[in-house]
Amino acid sequence: MKKCHIAYLACTAALIGTGLGAAPPVAAHRIHVVHPGESIQKAVDSARPGDTVLLTYGTYHESVDVSTPGLTLRGVGRGTVLEPATAAATGSTAPSTGSAAGSGAVKGSKGSKETKGPKAATSCAASGNGICVVGTKDHNVDDVTVASLTVRGFAKTGVYATEADGLTVRHVTAEKNGVWGIATEHSVHGLFRHNTARDNGDAGLFLANTVKEELGATDTEGTVVERNRLEGNRIGVTVRRLRNLTLAGNHLTGNCAGVFVVGDENKPKAGFVTVRENRIVRNNKSCPKTARLDALQGSGIVLTGAEDSLVTRNVIKDNVGKSPLSGGIVLFKSFVGTTSDRNRISDNLLRGNSPDLVNTDTGKGNTFEGNSCRSSKPAGLC
Repeated sequence: MKKCHIAYLACTAALIGTGLGAAPPVAAHRIHVVHPGESIQKAVDSARPGDTVLLTYGTYHESVDVSTPGLTLRGVGRGTVLEPATAAATGSTAPSTGSAAGSGAVKGSKGSKETKGPKAATSCAASGNGICVVGTKDHNVDDVTVASLTVRGFAKTGVYATEADGLTVRHVTAEKNGVWGIATEHSVHGLFRHNTARDNGDAGLFLANTVKEELGATDTEGTVVERNRLEGNRIGVTVRRLRNLTLAGNHLTGNCAGVFVVGDENKPKAGFVTVRENRIVRNNKSCPKTARLDALQGSGIVLTGAEDSLVTRNVIKDNVGKSPLSGGIVLFKSFVGTTSDRNRISDNLLRGNSPDLVNTDTGKGNTFEGNSCRSSKPAGLC
C-alpha cells in the first residue's frame, strides 16, 4: 500500500508539473544589490516592475533615470550618497526653470513644450539631475518609490519626477542641489514623507503643474507632503499652480520663506490646498530679487493667486524681514494682478513675526478666525 501511495503522489506531481489543474505562475519580485563602483543605471534597466534596486552604503558618482513602474530604488540610509559623476556637473548654470520660476509664478511667462518619450527619459539625468522618475504624457510611470538615501550637489534637482502617478519619496536627504531638492511636475497621488531638504538653490520641495507652459492649475488627486524637514533653502516648500494637496506636520526653518502656495491668471486657479500643523520658525535667510519675485526674507506662509485653501493649526514664530512678503501668514496679490479668494486662515499660533498676519490682497471671502497673534497688517486681523 505504501508503494502505491507513493506512486500516486508521483503521478499527481507529474500532472501538476504539466500544468493540469495548476495555478498560473507568479513572477517573484527580485532585489538587485548595487555596491559603490557598480552601475545603478544598469541595475535599474534590468529590473522589472515590482523589483527593488538596493544601494549599499557608500558614495555613487552617478545620475539615474527610472521609467519602470512599481520599481523601488532604495539605499540603506543617509550613508548611501549619490553625487554628480564629474566636478563639472556641479558648476553648470541653473536652468531658466530654476530659482526664478520655482520661487512662484507671480509673473507669468510662456515657454515651449517639453520633449516627451524616451529622449526625455534619457536626457533628464544627463542634464544635471540626480534621480529622475520620468513617464510620458500618454503613459505615466506608476508607483515608483525612492527611499533612504542622500542626493547631493547636482546642478539642477536631487530627485525629479514628471508624469508620475503614485510616486513615494521617503527618508531622502536632498542637499546643496543647484535648483530644487525634490521636485515634481505633471504628477498625481504623490507622497513625500520624512525627507530632509537643505541648502538647495531654490525650493527644498517643489511641486507644480509645469514650469515650461502657461496652464491652469492641475488636480494632484490628493498628494501629501508630511513630516519633512526643510531648512536653508530659498523656499522650504513651493506649491505652484496645483489643486487638492495637503502639507502637514512639516518643520521649516532657516529658509528665506517657509511655504509658498502660488497661482496666477490661468484657469482653473490654484487652490484647495490644506496647510496644517506645520512648525515654521525663523525663516530669516535673505534672498535677492528674481525676475519673478521680490526679495525674500522672514516669510512664514505666503498665499498668492490661490483660492479655497485652508491654513490651520500651524505654529509660526520669529519670521522677521524687510521684504514686501515678510510676515507670519501673508495673503499677497500676485504681480500679474490675480487675487486670492475664499481662503480660510484659522486657529494658528503666531508669535514674534513681523507682523504675524498680513493681508495686502483685494480678493473676496478671505477669513481670519481664531488665530492667536499680536500684530497684523492691516490692524484688526488678530
